[in-house]
Order: sequence, then C-alpha cells, then structure tokens
Amino acid sequence: MKVAIDPNVLAYAEGVNNAEKRDVVIELLRNVPREAAVIPVQVLGELFNVLVRKAGRHSQEARDKLLSWSDAFAVAGTTPEVMMKAVDLAAAHRFGIWDAVILSTASQTGCRLLLSEDLQDGFTWGGVTVVNPFASPRHALLDALLGAE
Repeated sequence: MKVAIDPNVLAYAEGVNNAEKRDVVIELLRNVPREAAVIPVQVLGELFNVLVRKAGRHSQEARDKLLSWSDAFAVAGTTPEVMMKAVDLAAAHRFGIWDAVILSTASQTGCRLLLSEDLQDGFTWGGVTVVNPFASPRHALLDALLGAE
C-alpha cells in the first residue's frame, strides 16, 4: 500500500509548532516502508515556505531539509493531467487548488492514503483516503500500512 505525505506532516517532523506531534510523526515515518511513501512535489514547495516564513530558518537550511526528504522518499511531480484533475477536484469539492494538487498527485501515483491533518479525515477521492495521523483510534488503513494488527 502506498501513502502520500502532506506538508503539515513534514513540518511537524521538522519541529515546527508542536513537539508532541513531532514525536508522533517521526515515529510514524520511521515505520512507513520507504518504497511505500510518496512526497508530491507541491509538498516540498509548501514545506520550504513553512520552514522559511513560519519557522524563520535560513533558505539554505530549508533547501537542505527538502533534499533530505527527497532522498528519504520518492517525489512525484505535477503533470498536466494531475493539474487538470486537481482543478476538477477543487471545483467539485471546494478544495484549495494546492490541496487538490496534492490529493490528485497521490491518486495518480497509486497511493491509497494521504497523511494529512489539514484535509477532512476519511475523505476519499480517486482511490485515496485522507487519514489524520494524530486521530485516535488510528485509522484501519494506517494500521494496515504499518503492519499493526
């Protein structure tokens, strides 16, 4: 099972906002099989902005963090097909366009899950279910990905 990762998840992993959530995310990402995870390229752009503008990090440090995440997990680009499906998603479900690009990329790359705290937990589109990694109890699909019983 493949999983896409939203920018808020990576921002927490980088220590932005909440130490408790950082610990949860780091433990979660350690247990996600490398070959199962996808980072939409849009996520890298949003993470860069968060690190520089919100966390006050130097742009070179933010760049280095993006390169580290790109080394850790596969990065999926935004194709014209992804963009057009994202526009349809945004129009049909009142999503912001960049959230729709992330969800569309997840769908186009065969992901079954999108880990996100920002999008509606349980929303399914294009074969992808949005799962809040902080929800309790943990979503059954996330348990399946992590090999939990």
